[in-house]
Formats: sequence, C-alpha cells, structure tokens
Amino acid sequence: MAGHSHWAGIKHKKALVDAKRSKLWSKLSKAIIVAAKLGGGDPDANPRLRAAIQEAKSLSMPKDNIERAIKRGTGEIEGGNVEEVLYEGYGPGGVAIMCDIMTDNRNRTAPELRKLFDTYGGNLGATGCVSYLFDRKGVIVIREGMENVERIMEIAMENAAEDIETYDDRIEIFTAPENLSQVRTALEEADVAIDVAQVARIPQTTVDVDEETARKVLKLLEALEDHDDVQNVASNLNFDNAAVAQMMEAS
Repeated sequence: MAGHSHWAGIKHKKALVDAKRSKLWSKLSKAIIVAAKLGGGDPDANPRLRAAIQEAKSLSMPKDNIERAIKRGTGEIEGGNVEEVLYEGYGPGGVAIMCDIMTDNRNRTAPELRKLFDTYGGNLGATGCVSYLFDRKGVIVIREGMENVERIMEIAMENAAEDIETYDDRIEIFTAPENLSQVRTALEEADVAIDVAQVARIPQTTVDVDEETARKVLKLLEALEDHDDVQNVASNLNFDNAAVAQMMEAS
C-alpha cells in the first residue's frame, strides 16, 4: 500500500502539536461525542466509540471527561451539537490535502480553513476534488518489541488486519476502520506496546516536490493540524523524498 511513510511523517508533526494537552483533549472529546451520537453510548456495541475511548485513555484523558463526552453524544446532557465534515484542497505544488473536521459551527470553521489554505499558498477545493486519491484505513504503529515481529504479525492477521509493513524502527498495521479496535485489543491483550492506533487517510500514490515547496507544504499541514476543529490531516506529499525526510528530522 502506497503512502505508509506519509502517515508516519504526519504523525511525527502531529505529536508536536498535540503536546498542548487541553487542545488534544478537546479534539478527543469531539471524536467521542460524534461516535456516541452516530452509534450509541455503549462501546461494546459501537466499535467507533470503543476506538475513540481507547485512544483517549492512551493519551491520559480523565475518565470524567470521557463519560461526559459520551453523555453529550447520546443527548443526556447538553453540548453534543458536533458534526463531522470533510474538507479537501491543494497545498503548494499541487499536493492533495484532506482534513477531517468535527465542529459545532460549520459557518465558522469553513472560512477559517479557507484562510489557512490561502495564507500558506494553497486553496480549499470542492467536495470530491482529492478524496478519490486516498483510502480510509485503521492504522496501528508499533515501535517496541521489534524482536517479536512474527508473533505480532500473526496476532494482527488473525484479527482482521489487511496489510502489514515492517521497517527498521517500526511495524505499521493497516485494517478496515471498523476493525481497528479488534486488532488493537488483541495486541494489547498480548502485551504488545502500541505507539499509535488511529483511523487515517492513506494516499494511493505520493508526489515529489522540491525543498522550498516541501517547506511550504509542511507549514500548511502544521497550521491545519493546530486548528481546534481539525481531527486529522492527510496529504499525498512524499515523505520518502530525501529533502522532506531531512526537514522532518530537523524539526
């Protein structure tokens, strides 16, 4: 599957943004609210909610915050007016960009995102302009226990994993979005330490740009990631490109 290194690169940048804990918890709350709103408040019967709760717990979100978000999603308390929106556009050099948004005010979010695209040399596009270039997948990244690669692969494949890629410093496991929680739970029950588990958009192909353009694209991606309503950002920038990789390491 093309684009694995892209996903790893974006998560590296996202880790810097998510160091702001209060902002991170706000984004996690929105994900839980939407999951509960769409599929009900029982995580055993709602795989999406179960995955959102697992991610929140892994990032030390307090139990009270999680329970409050679930109740907002089910309508038990106020504050559940959050909707899921997908925005698409282009960055410098024609790099395709997708933003998964959760917002309580679409009329506020759209112009704010348009301004970010314009400020950093991109442009917000029409619905469907780049979505066909991406696949939506559950992604699990494991950086510890590399000596047990075969065992990890066996557990993953037995629990509906679709694809596995191994690198010198990590294992990346890809699933259908609805099977992410199943694979994650199986690995955790086997005492496998998971670095990241999340639904992401993976580009089918990637594009190369020069160093100056790459720098502009990365600035746009960082600005989008930092927006309060943006849950995830994906692009088809080639993170295997030497210039891009070097900039990622320097940051």
